[in-house]
Amino acid sequence: MKQMIKPWRHVFKLDPDREIDDPALEAVCMSGTDAIMIGGSSGVTFDNTVDLLSRVRRFELPCVLEVSNLEMIVPGFDLYMIPMVLNTADSAWITGQHKQAIEEYGYMIPWDLLVPEGYIILNPDSTVARLTGAQTGLDADGAAAYAQVADKLMSLPIVYVEYSGSFGDMDTVRKIHQSVHGAKVFYGGGIHDPETAAAAAAVCDTIVVGNAVYDDLKQALLTVKAVK
Repeated sequence: MKQMIKPWRHVFKLDPDREIDDPALEAVCMSGTDAIMIGGSSGVTFDNTVDLLSRVRRFELPCVLEVSNLEMIVPGFDLYMIPMVLNTADSAWITGQHKQAIEEYGYMIPWDLLVPEGYIILNPDSTVARLTGAQTGLDADGAAAYAQVADKLMSLPIVYVEYSGSFGDMDTVRKIHQSVHGAKVFYGGGIHDPETAAAAAAVCDTIVVGNAVYDDLKQALLTVKAVK
């Protein structure tokens, strides 16, 4: 499990609730990216998730599901990324929904394919921040402290720094990266061209490019060569 994600430098994230035609999807999957992550904050269902998975499966690269609700869980992914929002006071987003999932579906969970992520959400205007009640007003030291909780206390394999929709403070991301030793640092948010991709990649292990796929596909594709 950890060996699969260890070499990833670039990941494209696709939202089942957003339209992408076949030529665009082929360009994304054949771009040289290390993996496709499927997930979204709203409007994600079993039907649109399984449809997108079936289309991505035509290509030979890892495809992982980031689970944000129980309705979207579909068998057949290589890994299942399980977010745990660290900077929220709402325990439902830390362990509450996870406990519910285990109660309902524990007998069929492929435990060896699960990868927990310690999420640090830092854009107050993002859908995911509003949904989870994330306490986004953290300075670099505060964010790094959460990262160390994930890395050193919880032994999570991934710390995911999420600025969803805006390009974040790279000094904060660098501080987070320097503060962890076992976990890999993923960064997502506002990467829309080679320059922002290179800047983010310089201070984390893996960049996640999402909205740019739908806003400017040509620039999104150029982010791969910028970091690999």
